Amino acid sequence: MYAKFAPKKKSFMSDTKEASAPILSEQLCFALYSTSRAITKAYASLLDDLGLTYPQYIVMLVLWEGDGLSPRELSRRLEIDRATMTPLIQRLEKMDLVRKTRDRADDRMLQVFLTDAGDVMRRQVFDMPERLGCALGISEQDAEILLRDVKRLRASIG
Repeated sequence: MYAKFAPKKKSFMSDTKEASAPILSEQLCFALYSTSRAITKAYASLLDDLGLTYPQYIVMLVLWEGDGLSPRELSRRLEIDRATMTPLIQRLEKMDLVRKTRDRADDRMLQVFLTDAGDVMRRQVFDMPERLGCALGISEQDAEILLRDVKRLRASIG
């Protein structure tokens, strides 16, 4: 089953004592890594008009699903460390897209809410998946299949 992900066997001269290193272009990890970077780059041009970076965009995606989340919860959902989340929230706050408030039940906890400008931006990105699909040259059906397969792979990793 995993044979297709392993490097192809190379013939070795009789005096070779160790196998050659795996070939980069045959590695699943590099294919996923380079594809992720290429997609992020494609997003960058689409997000430029909004003044958002890709990391800021994914924070906004989570908040558009439901705001009032703690920085810890945002970090958990985006699978990034909290030290990375703090400057993201600060930049979005300076852009007047989010605001931080103290939790009413526990004033030690912060909550992040959308501002009116952040909520308006939601309507500006409603077609982002289609625009990205066009930029990548991938059909909606192929994108759905790929998303399903990548999610299944991610779930199997744990």
